[in-house]
Amino acid sequence: MAYFDLFVAPIAADKKDSYATFCSEMQGYFLTLGATEVVDGWASDVPDGTLTSLPMAVKCEDGEVVTAGWIVWPDKATRDAGWAQMSQTDGGEMPFDGKRLIFGGFDVIRKTTA
Repeated sequence: MAYFDLFVAPIAADKKDSYATFCSEMQGYFLTLGATEVVDGWASDVPDGTLTSLPMAVKCEDGEVVTAGWIVWPDKATRDAGWAQMSQTDGGEMPFDGKRLIFGGFDVIRKTTA
């Protein structure tokens, strides 16, 4: 069954173009590792919260935007093998503060498509 990784990170608003380039390169790389879909998004309607919010979760600073993305894998074994292979390479410099990146892997419990 499909497995997916979810990511949320703050990116400097003035680095949108370099982030888009980074995403394009990484998307292609994840596909070579066995991913079936890779999606990256730039916040357009992400409200600040008072108790919880995406900006609070990643400790957004002035001039930063929340980004989110996910990678779909055919199964967890393919994902684990892909990440293991990726950990053996130098991924280069990330255009964001990796300490404020939130990520995790998820099993699909239900999926609906149109």
